[in-house]
Amino acid sequence: MKKVLALSLCAAILLSGCGTAKSAGDTTAAEKGTAGGEKKLVLSTYGLSEDISEEEVYKPFEDEFGCKIVTETGSTNERYTKLSADSQSTIDVIELSQAMTAKGIEAGLFETLDLSKIENSKDLIGAAKTMADAGQGVAYTINSIGIMYDPEAVGFEITSFDDLWKAELEGSIAIPDITTTFGPAMVYMASDHAGVDVTTDKGEAAFKALDELKPNLVKTYAKSSDLINMFTSGEIKAAIVGDFGVPTIKEANPDLVYVTPDVTYANFNTISITKNCKDKDLAYAYINYRLSKELQDKTSKALNEAPTNNQVKVEEENAKSMTYGKTAENAKVLDYSFVNPLLSDWIDQWNRIINS
Repeated sequence: MKKVLALSLCAAILLSGCGTAKSAGDTTAAEKGTAGGEKKLVLSTYGLSEDISEEEVYKPFEDEFGCKIVTETGSTNERYTKLSADSQSTIDVIELSQAMTAKGIEAGLFETLDLSKIENSKDLIGAAKTMADAGQGVAYTINSIGIMYDPEAVGFEITSFDDLWKAELEGSIAIPDITTTFGPAMVYMASDHAGVDVTTDKGEAAFKALDELKPNLVKTYAKSSDLINMFTSGEIKAAIVGDFGVPTIKEANPDLVYVTPDVTYANFNTISITKNCKDKDLAYAYINYRLSKELQDKTSKALNEAPTNNQVKVEEENAKSMTYGKTAENAKVLDYSFVNPLLSDWIDQWNRIINS
């Protein structure tokens, strides 16, 4: 980011205030954010690899813009619920899954972003640019699902999602629960297995296919880290998992294989500015920074975040466990303007069929 831009934005920052908020369960952190009148940006985020994020992401921004980033962390559902329930929320910027961003836009929780103020948005990859242009959020990373399995226990090579329906995998598979980030992707995947476009029947064929898959399922899971114990204990032989969870699982069990089928299902993590943000100039600066080639070069390595900036080149070894290149180009992006109105009904059907 150019020095002139930094200076002009810093000047704007000095003329305006920013939200005041406490870090989740951490009054001290929030108080430090206002020490000596220092400007502050309250960021609601996932809290994964917090030490790395602090060093690689937050500190360089703080140094450049003379401010303090105070984080409130938690799962997507926890943080969205907290924001939507609090009309006086002091969160300035929030990072959410694509589904929750769509929900928040519909609920009027976020500012309509002016992409002309986000210079780096011009370098977004195709699907992310389309989404941003449509006012559905600005994506800073993309992830997708694949299949992780124990080749020795399975006894054959898994290459596609259709393989999960094979009788040889009876009682040995875990999949994400419907209420997780990739839950709706399970409905899309099952509908494709049935050979039906999910948007034509609102998921009817998908749930029939999921009923057929049920004998192979051991359980559904909420956190990808839960899979470590399941694989280690031999409770499961295979699982559908988001690529962001692969490095941790592979570290615990290097013998596992991760495969991304030719066509997978993608999710974007997006950044939004809340209606209550008191310093929109600083918030826009943070989003532009988050999309920069320089930062995404770093986060692709340090945080295993697949870049949405098309200028970033990821080394082949690092790209194996992220949605990048052809994987990103071929991934199906879920339409949450279609999904969200149906989600309550999908959850009911899921609980009756899968969790009963």
